[in-house]
Amino acid sequence: MIYPASTAFYGAVLALLYVGLSAWVMAGRVSADVLHGDGGNAGLEKRIRAQGNFGEYVPLALLLIGLLEAGGGGPTLVRSLLIGLVIARVLHPFGMFAPKNAPSQFVCRGGGILATFAVIAVAAVALLLRVG
Repeated sequence: MIYPASTAFYGAVLALLYVGLSAWVMAGRVSADVLHGDGGNAGLEKRIRAQGNFGEYVPLALLLIGLLEAGGGGPTLVRSLLIGLVIARVLHPFGMFAPKNAPSQFVCRGGGILATFAVIAVAAVALLLRVG
């Protein structure tokens, strides 16, 4: 088994993005004077969901990519998946604040989550093909 150095590096980058999203949520809570939940504040709710969405999808994606890399998966595929994941997760929060039905909402939010799904699906299929 190979140490998944690329996944470790991009995992650290994604961890810093998560810390940034968490700080963004905390700042929203302070400015809205909300200790728990979103307090009915739509902007805070969007911040919370952007952070939550990140926390829901990124760990699984990193696990799959890390297993692929550790199992000897091609470095081009691994790096492409990792770069795609970073781009997707950076785009998504911008789309959360785009006006409804605006192109930026579709590109950033929709594109971010679709790219995240694609990364997970490609990594999963690549793992299945390596195992089977």
